[in-house]
Amino acid sequence: MKRETAKWVHKAERDWEVAHILAAEKLPPRDIVCFHCQQAAEKYVKALLQENGLVVPRTHQLDDLLVLLLPGDATLARLRRKADSLTQYAVDYRYPERIASKRQMEAAVRHVDQIRLKCRGKLGLLLS
Repeated sequence: MKRETAKWVHKAERDWEVAHILAAEKLPPRDIVCFHCQQAAEKYVKALLQENGLVVPRTHQLDDLLVLLLPGDATLARLRRKADSLTQYAVDYRYPERIASKRQMEAAVRHVDQIRLKCRGKLGLLLS
């Protein structure tokens, strides 16, 4: 694995861990959990871009990032709906007028788990 890819993976894992720790709280900060789920997914997709020698754009649009990978790996298309659902948490939910529900938070955690699993597999990383 390339050194820069490993950096993306490290950052992604931190966001993934924080999302899971916070989601397990008695009264989880749902918006923050969703934000960290989006961030983890974004960083994992950017790790794949980096590893494949592609440009890593500065965007939070997960679907746009996945599209860049599809010519080399069409199986990633299955993640597009999950990725698209997470994109909204990158910015919108950091403002007071948007509040994530428990259901949204649980879906965000499931989606990031699936994206993480797929990306780690593509990178040849075991789950820990």
